[in-house]
Amino acid sequence: MLTLLGLDGTTEAVYRAMLGHPGDGVAGLCARLDLPEEAVRSGLDQLSELALVRPSYEEPGRLRAVSPEVGMEVLLARQQAELAAQQQRIEASRAAAAQLISEYADLRPAASEPGVEHLVGLDRIRERLTLLHRDVEREVMVFAPDGEQTPENLEASRPLDEALLKRGIRMRTVYLDSVRNSPHTVAYAEWLGELGRQARTVPTLPIRMIITDRSTAVIPVDSEDTSAGAVVLTGHGTLAALSALFESVWEAAKPFGEKAHRDEDGLTDTESTALKLLADGFTDEAIAKRLGVSHRTARRIATGLMERLGARSRFEAGVRAVRQGWLA
Repeated sequence: MLTLLGLDGTTEAVYRAMLGHPGDGVAGLCARLDLPEEAVRSGLDQLSELALVRPSYEEPGRLRAVSPEVGMEVLLARQQAELAAQQQRIEASRAAAAQLISEYADLRPAASEPGVEHLVGLDRIRERLTLLHRDVEREVMVFAPDGEQTPENLEASRPLDEALLKRGIRMRTVYLDSVRNSPHTVAYAEWLGELGRQARTVPTLPIRMIITDRSTAVIPVDSEDTSAGAVVLTGHGTLAALSALFESVWEAAKPFGEKAHRDEDGLTDTESTALKLLADGFTDEAIAKRLGVSHRTARRIATGLMERLGARSRFEAGVRAVRQGWLA
């Protein structure tokens, strides 16, 4: 009950026993509280430090507990003094932090152009993303062209995503269609959906991108190696264009829970996109990266399309697809 005032459970019990039974010595307190002598003496030492027990004038050599009225005033005054000292330390720390930030800003090279901040290394990228998510006020829009996510990555994202949604932030994410084949990614997306996050899928995505409040965007400098670096864009024109790109893709995407459907030619969206990539000369490896699937899956899709078209080569598959109206 008095923990907030600095007393642990044993010390509080000793204090209460001394108030109720002022004639008890150490032996009496041990018997009454069923505590070892070492614990009782430790409690008495703490009470003495807090000025909650004092030497008795009537019985020299014996300690007596001060009244609760006096004792609580002593504890509260002590706590107020500690809070004031802590506030002074906080203000000093804030001033030191501001000084450090100012010095670091002077040492950091200026951006090569306004509205562009370059981030080098995964640590800098993660730090910047943490700050952006902390400061977001309205919405977050994400292109996630990764395909299946690892359980470890999803678990690491859980606290941040949950905190954003509980703050009432609107979140929209566009995944690749291939994530539907990942049970743990689907389960994570459904959990976020219960918290209010909206998600859709498309066969391919142009870039990886995070936009916060339509005022800041983060995109990688190398889509093949996102740890290499990123740029933070804040220019009004650039953000307007990127936000429009997101909305365009979002409108064309399918809701996450919707099952894949086939067009009049019997092709799914993924197969149709794979066919276009196949006709453009993309390798199985390149198709796999664009679709967010494994190399084996990409090869299986490409082989299946060629068999349905009766083609022996990729070039022939493209020609036959155009003739049959599968490709424009």
